[in-house]
Amino acid sequence: MMATLQNPLTFKECLDRARAESSMDRSTGSLGKPAWIEENNDMNALWAGKISFHRLSSLKNEKFVKLAAADFEFRQSIYKNEMAKLKSWCQKWGLSDIGFGREKTMYCYFAISASLSLPFDSDIRMMVAKSAILMTVADDFFDMAGSLNELNILNDAVRRWDAKGLSGHCKVILYALDNLVKETSEEHIQQYGTDITSYLQEIWGETFASWLVEAKWSKSGYLPSMDEYLRTGMTHTLVLPASCLLKSALPNSKISPAAEYETVTKLVMLIPRLLNDVQSYQKEIEDGKMNSVLLYMKENPGADIDDSIAFVRELLDKKRKELLKHALMDGFSDLPIASRHLHLSCMKVFEMFFNSSNRYDSNKGMLQDIQKAIYIPLHVGTSKPLIPLPNFDFGSKKEFQTITSHQFVRPFKHKNKRIIGYQTSLPIARREYANYMFITPNFRRSFA
Repeated sequence: MMATLQNPLTFKECLDRARAESSMDRSTGSLGKPAWIEENNDMNALWAGKISFHRLSSLKNEKFVKLAAADFEFRQSIYKNEMAKLKSWCQKWGLSDIGFGREKTMYCYFAISASLSLPFDSDIRMMVAKSAILMTVADDFFDMAGSLNELNILNDAVRRWDAKGLSGHCKVILYALDNLVKETSEEHIQQYGTDITSYLQEIWGETFASWLVEAKWSKSGYLPSMDEYLRTGMTHTLVLPASCLLKSALPNSKISPAAEYETVTKLVMLIPRLLNDVQSYQKEIEDGKMNSVLLYMKENPGADIDDSIAFVRELLDKKRKELLKHALMDGFSDLPIASRHLHLSCMKVFEMFFNSSNRYDSNKGMLQDIQKAIYIPLHVGTSKPLIPLPNFDFGSKKEFQTITSHQFVRPFKHKNKRIIGYQTSLPIARREYANYMFITPNFRRSFA
């Protein structure tokens, strides 16, 4: 038997694989399976082998469908339970009815669960979802609800990690944030015996400081340079704390803002910003905010909106490829492979929200998907019996001709080896019957 040589994936193969995994049709992972299970329950199943198709019996097909349904229902019960806990946490800390901005508890959990599906631990999914909810609430507060004085006070309180003197929305945000950081730190102490509280506080402090900078830009009318603007993306608060709870521990130096972040982390901070900008520039024009699409036109007076979008998309494609290289290939990052894959999953969350439109800001754009994935039970009936194959009558021999030919192919070289080819064509049905034409392809046999 010939042994199979297991070669490392090339960059192109990694890129092709990640593109396929990142597509919208597959981005929901196991959460996107109920429709397929329901639609294919009564099919006459074919299993595609390497060289042929094997038809499954009705009994086997029904067993496979039941197994798929049981697997999905088991996962659905886990996600439903986690969603209930997440909603309870938001209500406990006052985030669900804070009174302004976007309430995106279900959106955050759905997108993160689709990208961080089993076997990732529940603790990681819950922590990333809580972080995403807090980021949404705090970002909206800096964008629309808080005065500049309130924003300065909140930013200073986060920097000191002290809620003294806070009230109203500022107090709610910091109390919820403090609870999240304590939960994460306690879990890390249990797993690894070290306290990372100060590192997590620094990461969130860096994030709030960037929001304050953007708020000052917006309220003063200041137009930053493209480089200034792109440096303020802070989605690393989703991925770095979660990386600390993976089985392969993340060194503390990799989560400290005092040290330079890994390239893969910087890319996760940049790509979501570009994705959002391409889909949200019209809304941000109305809100008086700046983004990369509008800044490009400012720095290039001869460019129109289409030129600007094309530039950002080209930059986005380049950064995507760079992220895939750092996340999937060895030798480009010192982060553990589990952390690198978590970075890639984080990018898939934002691809789901902003790949073709701004689904995150839509109130109903994802609700149907969420209901089907987490709450609506599967409807799987009994498989239909197999449809018997038709008994074709091809008529006389004259009507059913067989043409067989043999032909040697001129020798040629491949990888310094002399190849001799032998080509044959197998029987071909020349008569159409019931709209069927049977044509067997030619085969070429090669000998080295």
